[in-house]
Amino acid sequence: MVKARKYVFQKQFEGLPKETDLKLVEEELPPIKDGEFLAEAVFLSVDPYMRAYAPQLPLGSTFIGSQVAKVIESKNSSFPVGQYIVGNSFGWRTHTISDGKPTQAGQLTAWLIPDPEGLPLSYSLGVLGMPGNTAYFGFLEICRPKSGETVVVTGAAGAVGSIVGQIAKIKGCTVIGIAGSEEKGKWLVDELKFDRFINYKDKDFEKKLKAATPKGVDCYFDNVGGEISTQIINRMNKFGRISVCGSISGYNDKEKARGMRFWWHPVQNYYFFTFLAGAVQFAVVSQQLKMEGFIVHRWLDRWFEGIKQNKQWIKEGKLKYRESVTEGFDNMFKAFVDMLQGGNTGKAIVKV
Repeated sequence: MVKARKYVFQKQFEGLPKETDLKLVEEELPPIKDGEFLAEAVFLSVDPYMRAYAPQLPLGSTFIGSQVAKVIESKNSSFPVGQYIVGNSFGWRTHTISDGKPTQAGQLTAWLIPDPEGLPLSYSLGVLGMPGNTAYFGFLEICRPKSGETVVVTGAAGAVGSIVGQIAKIKGCTVIGIAGSEEKGKWLVDELKFDRFINYKDKDFEKKLKAATPKGVDCYFDNVGGEISTQIINRMNKFGRISVCGSISGYNDKEKARGMRFWWHPVQNYYFFTFLAGAVQFAVVSQQLKMEGFIVHRWLDRWFEGIKQNKQWIKEGKLKYRESVTEGFDNMFKAFVDMLQGGNTGKAIVKV
């Protein structure tokens, strides 16, 4: 019998998650059946979506998440012993029994990792996995950037934003990255070759955004939402495109900010006021913007296209990547909260 350790979701988060909201338990797994395999976690992912999806997660269930795992026992010829896989729906657990079949909705539960060609296996949770495909499809399919355009990316030093900005540079765009520390900004500009960096904590953010985008903004890849996003959207040119990937600025808010705000319209040069919740509608209408949210599984039928292209760009030296690695399964919660508070640069990973 194999003993697995897992994190059980036992209390809904209120604001920033607390360690007591999850419980680390041990369970004894049964023998595998025909068509099943047993996988042992090697790397686990922590991502912003886990906080956003938590309200939909039943109490008592294993907390959600993906992992790179090694098949250690198998009665399924599609998942032979010794192979490394991505367990897309395995969650925060050390050992998992699976049959590898897609869900009823057609989402993949597990797949063999394509030849990493010398790259770290953990990349399959990042640039060569869900975050990489989120950047690849979410930016290229929705924003459809053109050479010479100006692109703004929030959450620019994270797992998705850092890839989006580099793809934008590959496509010949001017790229402004928004992040929360000077250290992250230095990485974006010096190593990833973003054209400009703005710290969203800067009290002169709006002024610096205007200076960094003298020709306005054509494409905006939004990871954060909130007032920062409203200011960026109000800098956009006619027929600009906005790809809405997430809204991490509000994930831990107990109450959404409410109230009246005044905004300066950068093109028409006059003030208008609106409730904060509707602050973007004026710009969307007056500038005829396209604003579209997405979930990356929309492109499941092209999943390995994104992985292949991002791998090729890495091999060509056009795409660089960084991971923030936390050691130890016992530190899953710490890595999760650090990520939610912006403590990671690049992809946040836990090494078992």
